[in-house]
Amino acid sequence: MTPLADTPAVELDDEPARRELERSWARRPGMYGWLSVTTHQAIGLRYIVTAFIFLLAGGVEALLMRLQLAHADNHVLSADKYNQIFTVHGSTMMFLFAVPVMEGMGVYLVPLMLGTRNVAFPRLNAFGYWMYVIGGLFLYWGLFTNTGPDVGWFAYTPLSGPQFSPGKRVDVWAQMITFTEISAMCVAAELAATVMKMRAPGMSLNRIPMYCWAMLVQSLMVLFAMPAIMVASNIFLLTDRTIGTHFSNPAEGGDPLLYQHVFWFFGHPEVYIIFIPALGMVSSIMDTNCRRTIFGYPAMVLSLVATAFIGFGLWVHHMFATGLPQIGEAYFTAASMMIAIASGVQIFCWLATMWTGRIRMNTAMHFVLGFIFIFVMGGLTGVMLAAIPLDLQVHDTFFVVAHFHYVLIGGALFPLFGAFHHWFGKFTGRMMDESLGKLSFWVLFVGFNLTFFPMHILGLKGMTRRIYTYQAEMGWDPANLLATIGAFVIAAGGVLFIWNVVKSWNTGVMAGDNPWSSGTFEWAATSPPRPYNFVYLPAATSRYPLWTLPKERVAVTGLRNDRREVLVTSIMDGEPQHRYVLPGPSIWPLLLSVLTTIGLIGSVFQFQWYYLGMVLATIGLLGWFWQRKPADIEP
Repeated sequence: MTPLADTPAVELDDEPARRELERSWARRPGMYGWLSVTTHQAIGLRYIVTAFIFLLAGGVEALLMRLQLAHADNHVLSADKYNQIFTVHGSTMMFLFAVPVMEGMGVYLVPLMLGTRNVAFPRLNAFGYWMYVIGGLFLYWGLFTNTGPDVGWFAYTPLSGPQFSPGKRVDVWAQMITFTEISAMCVAAELAATVMKMRAPGMSLNRIPMYCWAMLVQSLMVLFAMPAIMVASNIFLLTDRTIGTHFSNPAEGGDPLLYQHVFWFFGHPEVYIIFIPALGMVSSIMDTNCRRTIFGYPAMVLSLVATAFIGFGLWVHHMFATGLPQIGEAYFTAASMMIAIASGVQIFCWLATMWTGRIRMNTAMHFVLGFIFIFVMGGLTGVMLAAIPLDLQVHDTFFVVAHFHYVLIGGALFPLFGAFHHWFGKFTGRMMDESLGKLSFWVLFVGFNLTFFPMHILGLKGMTRRIYTYQAEMGWDPANLLATIGAFVIAAGGVLFIWNVVKSWNTGVMAGDNPWSSGTFEWAATSPPRPYNFVYLPAATSRYPLWTLPKERVAVTGLRNDRREVLVTSIMDGEPQHRYVLPGPSIWPLLLSVLTTIGLIGSVFQFQWYYLGMVLATIGLLGWFWQRKPADIEP
């Protein structure tokens, strides 16, 4: 490691080093280059853009449902089409938007924050993206060909089984899950390895940025939770439907509740898989715009870990109405209330950070404050639902719909929009329009509460979920009309946000490298970053290395620039251990995803396609691992 301020030789060699790095990290020309790219910035942006496209699709589906429910005895959608749109909306938001966009942000930002040049497994990163895209296209192919799933985003058995749901609709949903969860686990594995083994020298565990801690915790949760949904959807449900197993058939020794247990063992941690990255975003926005270090760093990290750990121990609160032993219900009630303590620690640490800081009220901070208000509201109704007597009264009503939208949209979408404003200058080199950003925040905030707060009232009045129409004498019209108006207000806020993105991308004020005077390493790179991020890898001398004195900042020298070489460091203290050469651009991640798709989608229609898929995937893996240039693997 070499002090930057005391080493003129580093600056003299800067331009030659940059030119050499540009050659070794360059993307291949043309369409082939676009398809074979493996840099984390390109893949991360693809995840983000694709996820926002799916968000638009899910938003249109939500508007169609709200139009149908705007007043009694409406006929905008038929019962069958409503069920399809209801299912695809939930599946889109949970599997095609919320998790992928959070992981996409992590793919882009984590290597920059850690002071490295790429994620640990670049080709796995590209493979995960292509699997995600194919899975999403498969779901929407089903919707547009009237084969869209119609059993809810949870597909409870036995109603989703072959007896009650013939045809291929449920099979499309189950196999879409396979694609998206393979993708999620690919990203989780690479981000966990990157955070643990590719941090900048000197970045010990107590110097990792809060956002990177959040992504590490989320990645470990994904690795534990996602296999459960793949077991539920692909083994229990899909094999019951395609090859005649009886996992959910009581007459043959099966149990429909087994599916629910396995599904919700994934389904409740899924909420925190979405929510925990948002907590990291809020912390990064907060310390920058309060212009001080985050209050209670150890408590914040421990609360993230506690949230993840407890999150795996309360899935049964989704099943209180299924008839469980009272001792089990008592345990899961206690766990459901206890997890609020971990979230409360985060809230109070943020409040203390604001109280002792000098707040800059930009658009990102508006979204953060809106998140705190909405998430606390959602958390309070969550504690209410943990009480079994109340849960039994409002189970499967719009009260529950209101609760999880307050938690998921307030707890994930508002921080995400704030993060987008915060890091947009780093993504594009231009700043988003602050006036337009604040306007979009207030429209979204008002529209959100106008949409979902009346649903609490509807639930208490007995309006159940998953109904496509209702009678006028039920008295639900006024609240439903308010919710529908609010949904269109949200859509207007979304249009303002999109217009701000398009306008700022083309004509926004130039951002510079560090427009917010932040303290973490991503702001030391150019805006937008070069494919290799840093000419000389930085080293961490504090938790906020860019807030230290210039003479105390150091850089890493000695890495070769003629190949994609990175530094591997120790887990605990971030001490340099050895150099590692990352693979370059490759078309094999795309080819492997296509070959795998042949087997996965083909098996929906004829199970024997699985065997062909295994053979084709083996061919793809041979191409993937074939070593063509011995120089690429030199130590």
